[in-house]
Amino acid sequence: MITDTILIAESGSTKTDWCLMENGKKKNFQTQGINPFFLQEHEIISIFKSELKINLSKTKIDEIHFYGAGINSEDKKKIIERSLKNHFQIKKVKSYSDMLAAAKATCQHQKGITTILGTGSNSCYYDGKKIAYKTRALGYILGDEGGGTHIGKKVLQYFLHAIFDKELQAAFSEKYMTDTDSILENIYRKPFPNRYIAQFASFIFEHRGHYMIENIAEDCINDFFINHLLQYPQIWKMPVHFSGSISYYLRDIIKNMCEQYEIQCGQIIQKPMKGLIEYHLHP
Repeated sequence: MITDTILIAESGSTKTDWCLMENGKKKNFQTQGINPFFLQEHEIISIFKSELKINLSKTKIDEIHFYGAGINSEDKKKIIERSLKNHFQIKKVKSYSDMLAAAKATCQHQKGITTILGTGSNSCYYDGKKIAYKTRALGYILGDEGGGTHIGKKVLQYFLHAIFDKELQAAFSEKYMTDTDSILENIYRKPFPNRYIAQFASFIFEHRGHYMIENIAEDCINDFFINHLLQYPQIWKMPVHFSGSISYYLRDIIKNMCEQYEIQCGQIIQKPMKGLIEYHLHP
């Protein structure tokens, strides 16, 4: 049984979920997304100080495991680990990719293919211990097929080109109260354009059943299957797991598409934290 006090973080580009495991009890926290691709060390520490409500004078943390988007190189890992060590004043700190978080949460110690469909998108083949292979993630401009930025871009294109019918055009205008100039300003001149674009994916969830909405959702998920999942030679030999908000809210489309491609659909989870806790409790 683990007796150390462990802090686990799982961060996407939009938000970070934290779980403090202390004396058999769990406390949950949430901050904004912490991505070392976009944030410098001092900016990350500032987020810890202003948003992470853990009383360090009363809580002695023994180890931290941080899983996050943008942790795809040694340089980015060091930014996260230095930030955590600096703020929490402990040495036992490890950082991992968000892809490994999804793999551990869904596969535990078994082989499988795992995907993330959240703000962005990603996938990997997990051999039960490590990520053995993954398709290339090209980010929100060239990639993120099936993710929030991909779907959000389609929604914006349909609205700005007035492809939506009158009903959807009016619903979009009423919900977002924005115009072309404001949209382009946020995308091309302001920070975190990926987060801004991804927020429009929720328009899809709210208008399911409309044929235009279904077409966008199905096309984007199918792009993810073609550009990523069908690139794995093992795809028909093991379960394929899905995590992230897009996976969860479009799970009916994902299940149908798995059936069409004769792929074994595994778990579909919104967040990996529950699975990560289980993984670290039974290493």
